[in-house]
Amino acid sequence: MTGNVKDAVAAGPSRITSTLLDMRRRGETAILPYLTVGHPEKDSLLHVAPALVAGGAAMIELGIPFSDPLGDGPTIQQSTHHALLNGVTVDYCLETARELRRRRVDVPLIFMGYFNPLLNYGLDRFVSACVEAGVDGLILPDLPPVESDELYAICRAKGVDLIFMLAPTSTDEQIAGVAARASGFVYCVSLTGVTGARGELSPELPEFIARVRRQIDLPLVIGFGISEPEHVRRAGELADGVAVGSAMVHRLGTTPRERQPAEMEAYVRYLRGD
Repeated sequence: MTGNVKDAVAAGPSRITSTLLDMRRRGETAILPYLTVGHPEKDSLLHVAPALVAGGAAMIELGIPFSDPLGDGPTIQQSTHHALLNGVTVDYCLETARELRRRRVDVPLIFMGYFNPLLNYGLDRFVSACVEAGVDGLILPDLPPVESDELYAICRAKGVDLIFMLAPTSTDEQIAGVAARASGFVYCVSLTGVTGARGELSPELPEFIARVRRQIDLPLVIGFGISEPEHVRRAGELADGVAVGSAMVHRLGTTPRERQPAEMEAYVRYLRGD
């Protein structure tokens, strides 16, 4: 089996994996905030990212806006629509990552988006630009392992983690396919459906995570529906981190600009139970 901690350590774990393993050793659950680049204002992510880190975010997911985000619910769909209206492009997303590094945001950065904009940009060109900009990993919800050969080879050659998703509907064969190529961590979707905050986590989540654990030793991050400290506590009993998207995007979009950094820092602390 490839794509596990033993293999990663032999080759030297990536910064993403190392961060999650360090937090596991400390008994902490990693918080991975997601924000769409360019929402609600074009520079909003630059405005609040340092506050996310100050609040204890382990890494940050930067959403590349796309006109047809099929895996996302209404909150993130609306944010990507606004970002596109604000003129956000793939180049602007890369420049945002560069600027975050210039501003000494030193946690791992992960682009989350869809395959079409990257293909249009040029896969080798995009991954090379990610390396230059200081981006550590990619999550593409619409790219299954069986269709990832070209991008997987490029990412592996350039040292960028290509992070795959699994869902409760994933078969054991599909889990094995992710295990063969996974790096960084494996993103475990907590429910069947699109992104969006929920009142509680699925009661079927423990069994799903157990199926994944049987084949994959890499850190696991649970996403979709995470919005409360109790969600983080429960997910942390099963996995190494949680991705918080719709709830984070909603808070940012409904907070006046002057209060946004304080609100984002406070929300990460709230989720962490600080």
